[in-house]
Amino acid sequence: MSFKPCIVIPVYEHSKPLAAVLERLSPAGIHCIVVDDGSGAACRSELAALASLRTTQVTLVRRPANGGKGAAVKTGLRHAGEAGYTHALQVDADGQHDLDALPRLLAAAEAEPLAVICGAPSFDATVPASRLYGRRLTNFWIRVNTLSGAIPDGMCGLRVYPLASTLRTLASARTGDRMDFDPEVLVRLKWAGVPMRFLPVAVHYPVDGVSHFRMGKDNALISWMHTRLFFGMLLRAVPMLLERA
Repeated sequence: MSFKPCIVIPVYEHSKPLAAVLERLSPAGIHCIVVDDGSGAACRSELAALASLRTTQVTLVRRPANGGKGAAVKTGLRHAGEAGYTHALQVDADGQHDLDALPRLLAAAEAEPLAVICGAPSFDATVPASRLYGRRLTNFWIRVNTLSGAIPDGMCGLRVYPLASTLRTLASARTGDRMDFDPEVLVRLKWAGVPMRFLPVAVHYPVDGVSHFRMGKDNALISWMHTRLFFGMLLRAVPMLLERA
C-alpha cells in the first residue's frame, strides 16, 4: 500500500499560533491543508498572507461560515482524499501538541497503514482541571460504547487517519461538527473494525492560548453524542448477545 501523507490543520481565529506551528512543521516537508473555519476578516487576511509565503507547504481551504472543529477537520479530510493523499495527520493550530511526536506517529502509520495512529496525551501542570475531569468522563463513555478499553483517550486531536476507511465511515453516518467529533469518529472507526494504535504524546496548554471550547454548549453536544452512540452500541450488541444465548 502506498503511503502519501498530508497534514490537516483546522483553524478558527488562530493565525498567530499557526505561524509558529507551520514553522515547526516545515522541516518535515509534508504538505499542510489549512482549513479556515469561517474566521473573521483579520484572521482571513493573516491566513492568506501565511499561505502566500508558504505556497509549497500550504494549501488554504476556506469554509464560508464557522461550523466547528469537527466540520473543519472533515472538510480537510475530504480535500485530502480528493487530492490523492492516503493519510492525514490532524494537528491543532493552537500549539498544544508536541510536534516532536510527529515522526513517531507517521512512522507508525507507514508501518501499519490500515490503522488509525492516535496520540495518548501526557499532560503537564498547565491542563485546566475542568478539561481533565471532562476528558475522564468522556473516556469512560467511550469504553462503554465500544465495550472495550481499546480507546484509552478519545479527545486528543493529534492523530493520523487512513483516509480510505475514514472517509467511508464519515459517509456512512452523520458525525458531530464541533468538539464532539474527535471522540465520535474514533468510536465509529472502532465499530467499523479499523485497527488503532496509541502512542504517548506531551500536551501543553499555552498560558496565552485561545480556546474555542464552549463549556456549556460543547459539553451538551458531547453528552448527546455519547447518548446516540450508546443506543447505537445497544443495536449492535443485542444481536451478538442473542447469537451467544
